[in-house]
Amino acid sequence: MWYNIDYQKLVLILTPTFKRKKATIAFFNCLVLPISKLHYQWKLKRLDDWYKLNHTGQVCYLRKVLNDNLDPSLRRIYIGEGNSFPRKYIYTRAEKKPVFLGKMFIYQNAEYLGTGSDFNVYVPSEIIEKSKHQLDALIVFYKLASKRYKIYPI
Repeated sequence: MWYNIDYQKLVLILTPTFKRKKATIAFFNCLVLPISKLHYQWKLKRLDDWYKLNHTGQVCYLRKVLNDNLDPSLRRIYIGEGNSFPRKYIYTRAEKKPVFLGKMFIYQNAEYLGTGSDFNVYVPSEIIEKSKHQLDALIVFYKLASKRYKIYPI
């Protein structure tokens, strides 16, 4: 590709044949070394940008990114559906609606429809303790803006 440049080979090719001595080539390579290091950093940044562009907020890609960055060997992080429960209301006698509620569960306020999380991220507790901020940053970077999440330890 056009961005793969071997600077040592370029120095050798651009040096006239009568000046190609070991000391001269070594001196020219020393002059080119800062540009070579800068080019290497640019290639690493380019690979990182390609990785970010190729992964989206879809569940499969988000799971892959989290496992690649936080748990590369065991890959224990997974993503589940969010909790969204309908609200149940108790009516007064004046409203003339049924008072019987049946079996009821008490949920946190954030778990009801319209306020709950859209997806849950299940992460081993040692990863949460070690790199909670990196986990949050990765999820926020890749998720859609309107989606909400909650992290649960395994």
